Amino acid sequence: MQKSKAEVLDAVFGAVADSTRRSILDRLRRGAMTVTELAEPYQISLNAVSKHIKTLERAGLIRREINGREHSCRLEPGPFEDAMNWMSYYTGFRSERMNALEKHLLGKRKRAGK
Repeated sequence: MQKSKAEVLDAVFGAVADSTRRSILDRLRRGAMTVTELAEPYQISLNAVSKHIKTLERAGLIRREINGREHSCRLEPGPFEDAMNWMSYYTGFRSERMNALEKHLLGKRKRAGK
């Protein structure tokens, strides 16, 4: 079953809301890593890291490949594009509002100088 855009965004923003998951994503930017390698720097159990990875998988942000007992993870940047597109709409809105404020203040300054 295909997820709606809202479900995709909810999953992505929920996944990146946690600092450990953001750190995992950052580490995967350098390339694929095993779950054990991903767990190394954290002071949490391998089971806890596995739960974080499952959350990232459900959001579509990483893909896990299983080769025997070794689980390898790699970054899947596609869902970030949906999130960035959503955020860019609001960035544009903010820019429009700032431009309108600047225009208003410049007009006010010109009127005060006359």
